[in-house]
Amino acid sequence: MNTDPATTDPATAESADTPNVLGMQIAHRVMLRDLDRTIGVTMAMADGGVDITRRRVRAVVRYLESMVDSIHHHHRAEDDILWPVIELRAGAHVDLTALTEDHEALVPKLDGLAETVRKFGASPSRRSAAVVAGRLVDVRNTLAEHIAEEERDTLPVIRRYLSVSDWQDVETRIRRGANMSFELPRIAAAVSADELSALKRDAGPVIGVMLFLLTPRYRRMEKAIWG
Repeated sequence: MNTDPATTDPATAESADTPNVLGMQIAHRVMLRDLDRTIGVTMAMADGGVDITRRRVRAVVRYLESMVDSIHHHHRAEDDILWPVIELRAGAHVDLTALTEDHEALVPKLDGLAETVRKFGASPSRRSAAVVAGRLVDVRNTLAEHIAEEERDTLPVIRRYLSVSDWQDVETRIRRGANMSFELPRIAAAVSADELSALKRDAGPVIGVMLFLLTPRYRRMEKAIWG
């Protein structure tokens, strides 16, 4: 069975009795996409290529604060919700120690990023923008390595040992603690039409309504940052 997300139709990526991990793959993709985009704009602000206006600064600070909270939530959810289920079902077939240690190593990096974002918001300048950009690069490099390891080692275990019901319960519990007003339009902006349709089918019709209500505000924030 082909499980390469780059070459597989998301609607048929998994068999009926295999967990569809598309949502997890998309969450990882969105985090890296956000880091790349915010690195770009903060570097441009530091270089003088993008104006440091009051409106842009407010939007960048709000976006980065939400992004940091989102990454923290993703990793806490894995530690507290997903890992125990994997350990229960897979037992000795999996060792999550290295991934948990990665999460622990990311905490001070994310906290350091949040602090530089606050300082940038209080005193915006090309210099403080450069500090934020540097922190973002550090987080991005660490997270990219972690995600590659996690997808290589964990996704096959989920597909093999967890039931569809197990996985649906994990995803439901994770969504309950997420900031959906940020997460939903952010995800919708980063996926293909087929992927979005698959996610809507999994999550139910309420997602479409929420996207209709939440997307305009999110797009205004994006416009304030990236134009």
